[in-house]
Amino acid sequence: MESTRIDRWLWAVRLTKTRPDAAAACRGGHVRVNDQPAKPATPVTPGDQVRARINHTTRTVEVVRVIQKRVGPAAAAACFIDHTPPPPPTPVLPVARRERGAGRPTKRERRVLDAFRSGRL
Repeated sequence: MESTRIDRWLWAVRLTKTRPDAAAACRGGHVRVNDQPAKPATPVTPGDQVRARINHTTRTVEVVRVIQKRVGPAAAAACFIDHTPPPPPTPVLPVARRERGAGRPTKRERRVLDAFRSGRL
């Protein structure tokens, strides 16, 4: 069965920008293979589950194909199945805007804007 190092695989499938970044994530405890902490030299084989916290995002992927060299984005996407849950929707907050050319706000408009910006409205 074919296998490769986890740091090399993370870099080859473009989950990290550089191989040293992948190794640093492993050493920092941000990478797990089959729910076990992974060192940079931990081998990965097809069927393994990899959980990596990269750029403040936790990615959960299943290894489909093991590759040694970095490939293009389309070929890299075919090497794993992404099981990462979608991010929670960000709430859309209303924005206090005034019409262009409306001039300075009146005292009443300023009070309403201040209340809106401070969260009282």
